Amino acid sequence: MSTSNGTDAFGAKATLAYRGGEVTYYRLGALSSLAGANIERLPVTVKILLENVLRNCGNEGFDVGDVEALARWKPGVHAGGELPYLPSRVLLQDLTGVPAIVDLAAMRSAMQRLGGDPGKVNPLLPSDLVIDHSVSVDLFGTSLAFGRNVELEYQRNQERYGLLRWAQQAFDGVTIVPPGTGICHQVNLEFLSKVVQTRESAPGEMVAMPDTCIGTDSHTPMVNGLGVLAWGVGGIEAEGAMLGQPVFMLQPEVVGVRLIGRLPEGATATDLVLTITQMLRKHGVVGRFVEYCGPGLSALPVADRATIGNMSPEYGATAGLFPVDAETLRYMRMTGRSEDLIDLVERYCTEQGMFRTDATPDPLFDELVELDLGTVVPSLAGPRRPQDRVGLSEVADALRAAFGEQMTARAAAPNGRESKQEIADTAAVADSFPASDPLPPQEPKPGGDINDEQELGKPVSSGADMQPAASVDVEITAGQTITLGHGSVVIAAITSCTNTSNPSVMLGAGLLAKKAVERGLTVNPWVKTSMAPGSRAVADYFANAGLMPYMEALGFHIVGFGCTTCIGNSGPLIPAVAEAVDAENLVVAAVLSGNRNFEGRIHQQVRASFLASPPLVVAYALAGTVDIDLSSQPLGQDPQGEDVYLRDIWPTQHEVAEVVASAVTPEVFSASYGSVFEGDEAWRALDVPTGQLYAWDIESTYVQEPPYFKNFKPDPEPMRDIVDARVLLKLADSITTDHISPAGSISPKSPAGEYLFLNDVTLSSFNSYGARRGNHEVMIRGTFANVRLRNELTPGREGWFTKLMPEGIEMPIYEAAARYEASGTPSIIIAGKEYGSGSSRDWAAKGPKLLGVRAVIAETYERIHRSNLVMMGVLPLQFRPGDNRDSLGLDGSEAYTIRGISGGLAAGQELTVEAMHPGGRVISFPVKVRIDTQVEREYYRHGGILAMVLRRLAASA
Repeated sequence: MSTSNGTDAFGAKATLAYRGGEVTYYRLGALSSLAGANIERLPVTVKILLENVLRNCGNEGFDVGDVEALARWKPGVHAGGELPYLPSRVLLQDLTGVPAIVDLAAMRSAMQRLGGDPGKVNPLLPSDLVIDHSVSVDLFGTSLAFGRNVELEYQRNQERYGLLRWAQQAFDGVTIVPPGTGICHQVNLEFLSKVVQTRESAPGEMVAMPDTCIGTDSHTPMVNGLGVLAWGVGGIEAEGAMLGQPVFMLQPEVVGVRLIGRLPEGATATDLVLTITQMLRKHGVVGRFVEYCGPGLSALPVADRATIGNMSPEYGATAGLFPVDAETLRYMRMTGRSEDLIDLVERYCTEQGMFRTDATPDPLFDELVELDLGTVVPSLAGPRRPQDRVGLSEVADALRAAFGEQMTARAAAPNGRESKQEIADTAAVADSFPASDPLPPQEPKPGGDINDEQELGKPVSSGADMQPAASVDVEITAGQTITLGHGSVVIAAITSCTNTSNPSVMLGAGLLAKKAVERGLTVNPWVKTSMAPGSRAVADYFANAGLMPYMEALGFHIVGFGCTTCIGNSGPLIPAVAEAVDAENLVVAAVLSGNRNFEGRIHQQVRASFLASPPLVVAYALAGTVDIDLSSQPLGQDPQGEDVYLRDIWPTQHEVAEVVASAVTPEVFSASYGSVFEGDEAWRALDVPTGQLYAWDIESTYVQEPPYFKNFKPDPEPMRDIVDARVLLKLADSITTDHISPAGSISPKSPAGEYLFLNDVTLSSFNSYGARRGNHEVMIRGTFANVRLRNELTPGREGWFTKLMPEGIEMPIYEAAARYEASGTPSIIIAGKEYGSGSSRDWAAKGPKLLGVRAVIAETYERIHRSNLVMMGVLPLQFRPGDNRDSLGLDGSEAYTIRGISGGLAAGQELTVEAMHPGGRVISFPVKVRIDTQVEREYYRHGGILAMVLRRLAASA
């Protein structure tokens, strides 16, 4: 795959010799002569972005001004406008990757209908898709768990996997990592990332560049720990980059975090990341870049750094970068990277001023905060947010502060809780949350709103006058009765890329399990235990260490290699436990080594969730409750009746280091990734269509050809004014992408549920919106189907309803949109401030587009969602400051005409909107066109980025 390298306007092109030969590269030092530039002291984050615009200067979207503006970056002084950025590759996971593959397949079908070569539709950037979000913990506590869970995974997802198998053979540059391999971020860290990439720019010429990545999952920054600048984006941005279109971003603000000292005995990398998450949330880094520096880095292994990078969304940052240094090179050797590559990384980063040593001066940052690693103490986070760190002695208090009222109330009614189905409808399985708003907004629950930074930290009850927690005796098996109470741990899961990528905390859990078994401790029978490593390498080094039998003795059998409990794929609770939780209204808990713990996310019946290190997950499984102080109270008793405390079985740093050194070897990773793309027998046995074109199945409820290219023409239609449009939704402030985009479980009462029933899908086979993202028929019916959506056209009613105008008949939004489309009536959305805030989700823009929405008029927009609307051909318009739907007297019954579009839009121009009330009164007001760049104008002119790219490909020779 070739790469174009612009015009070398700054004379930066040079040659670098390394062990593997010679490469071309673009020297940042060539920019040192620019007035006002201080290249040497730039943050590494800025240097990487600067190299990107320097190398691409002269290509479409990149110009000399971009290079000069970024070269003159100074703390606290940031130029306006947006910068282009084209990463070296794209990372996809299956829930977010399937829609991208569907869109590419649809482009190929459209290309054939145009009489062109379908093979021209191909990603221009290398794109790796890892199938990791579809396995669920159905079976646990047995050596049969892994095989059975994978079998069920294939049964539920066969159609989707067939599509991906087809893509594997159909597209150049697309690699598919099959199910049962690992989590995309851990596979990225251990195998896919090169730190420095090389690409052919001309025959015989290889260009070296920083390994940069965007991914359709918010935890893409995990690989920042290896020195790879990467962050999460929505599907539309990823598809655009795959097709060679730059991502546009504001000049970066960079907050430095200076680390000093060493972690003390008893503290883990998990404790460190929870401390940093709390610290940076308090400091305020949302939407900014974080970069780590200081002498403490020399004592921090890459695995620990990756744990910190992984949690960037939780502390609010776009990314959390660690510079390349000697520890980076050591990790590359440990994970089996070649010596040629390691030598290139060292030489290239040194030449570009990106290689850190203890003598390297700290870069100049917008702000600098410091953390002494020696102050870190054993911690958890919860019970509802990842930034709410608590010490071991504070866990019980945190539980009671958050759920005191529920724990004292004993009414049979569910204490104001939504039904399980409503919780399922609103508690989205968060699959793609870039750092524009890394805490995905969810709906109000007792005790506060999950997205309310102020309220959620407040206790519901002080707990000072609380009655003892209620308990209930439950017959869990014939002849075995247990006692469940508030705070009982019903899920203990070693899960998620955050921690399962880190050998020290994983093997630390194994050592703790060994000591617990040797003391005769057992896990309480009401606890659902599981271990889902992020890669097969974990299983191999556990085997090398001889620790797996001890984990299995406590029920921590491997249940799968993928994202499970952390994204809500926790499977059902033990049946008798589940019945008791509902019957007695118990506030039960999950303890997991994940990165998110919003209420309702981990399991619908679990109110409290605590994030913890893998050793602490095992410890709480032994204790059976979070209503305990593990710093002073015993975990349990040994067979002799003597108390066993956590301190009695906690492994020392020396013990952990010894087993890591002996068990974690390059051979482990070489063996795990030697045939990574081949898959297991079930993968290879899939019935897979072949050829350049995907064979669409009109009866599929998982994969359908999207209608983006219906009646597609080689040339775009002239831009037209919007005449007599109707308001599909009239919305207030802070409408998030969670309100717009389909997510979570599918309600049988919703339009999407009705569609599935009509297509003979049983309720038990509904799966989730995430799994059905490849079928637009499901997704458009799920757009604006959030059960807590408040449409001002239907006051007093929440959910997926609107009024059809001019009749004023109340009906589902999807049905109204279909009627408007059938009558040739365009539709618009009117909204307040911060429209589209929250996570960047492609279907938050795709859904309105397919519902027939031509324009959105809002007071303000979230930046990425505004861009996504343009990239889907939906026109974002903005009220003039001081104007809004209320001040102008707009009630949504009007017919709207927007003039000035047909004259050819210019970025930022003003248009006039005429709103005719049913009584004949006309309200006229100006709006600003929020198409901000010439590139965006082209997207809109073509009806979206996919249409623009397809036309260009069809027109090329």
